[in-house]
Amino acid sequence: MKYLILLSFLLLTACGTDPVSGHSTVAGIDYPTLWFMVVGAVFTGYGILDGFDLGAGAWHLFFRKEKSRRIALNAVGPVWDGNEVWLVIGGGTLFAGFPVVYGSLFSAMYIPLMLFLFMLIFRAISIEFRSKEPMKWWRQMWDVSYSFSSTMLAFLLGVVLGNVLLGMPLDDNYEFTGSWLSFLNPFAILVGFTTLALFMMHGAIYLSMKTEDKLFTKVNHLLQRSIIAFIILFIITTLYTLLYIPHMSDGVKDNVALFGVPVLAILAIANIPRQISKRNYLKAFVFSSITVGLLLITVAIELYPTIILDTSGAGNSITVYNGVASDKSISIMLIFVAIGGPLAVGYTAFVYKTFWGKVQLDEHSY
Repeated sequence: MKYLILLSFLLLTACGTDPVSGHSTVAGIDYPTLWFMVVGAVFTGYGILDGFDLGAGAWHLFFRKEKSRRIALNAVGPVWDGNEVWLVIGGGTLFAGFPVVYGSLFSAMYIPLMLFLFMLIFRAISIEFRSKEPMKWWRQMWDVSYSFSSTMLAFLLGVVLGNVLLGMPLDDNYEFTGSWLSFLNPFAILVGFTTLALFMMHGAIYLSMKTEDKLFTKVNHLLQRSIIAFIILFIITTLYTLLYIPHMSDGVKDNVALFGVPVLAILAIANIPRQISKRNYLKAFVFSSITVGLLLITVAIELYPTIILDTSGAGNSITVYNGVASDKSISIMLIFVAIGGPLAVGYTAFVYKTFWGKVQLDEHSY
């Protein structure tokens, strides 16, 4: 209780009012912008954490032997459900802070998001049900379900992100007015495949840290392929964005200092094969995580202050200012973030430290 009172006092004393937007501020940052950063941080954490286990799942059917599949599954077994908690938190922060964005986005992306939900369910039951029976057909069935759902989850995340980057038609009430199949556009599909390749590379690096002997050799071979695939898709997606979606470079053009973020992302990508060639898989995983984070930061820079761009030409874009909740709601939620954020990060670090090292199968393994 003392800690909560002290924290509330510090937040209040650091508060002010932005003369332009009229919103309250903390340390000179207005509440809508601050909450935009909170939502971005949570989804970035989800992308880094669940990204590697989705990527590991996408590789699952490439492992032929039963023992190899069990080792690969148990590499993510202790952490996959905890990683998905960050998705729940991300959805909660988006709904609480930007309810207009939440409503418009989930209405427009109803089909891919419902598919995403179904894939989450099938992935979870595949992991839990696989080892409940010894029959080969039973385990093969759940192996296919696990790998397919992991692949689709990564792809669908990219599809939704691609549509957010592209924008969508909105009316005066910020309701989606486009076709229900408009999410299947070339750019969104390209971003979907790029995201899948990124996560598969991320997952292969993680599996390299968790496996040994012949399985390690197999994973390392797959890792080399995933790096090539990701770099090719990343280059194609970048060129497509610069040529056909010009508004995605406005943020950097308006503030040249921010050009350093995509440059750092490219340097992080270049460091991944460099560290792998030196067999420094932990450093490669760190740079892979940094890549995910910097790419999402680049997206946030290019979007801000717009969150969903209106492509109808009516000027109904949803920004951090017209789609945000009240300042009072944000101020209360910031207190919960200040308390719960470190607890979530601390718990995540504890779990990873506890299950660090190579996978060893025992009677409690999947």
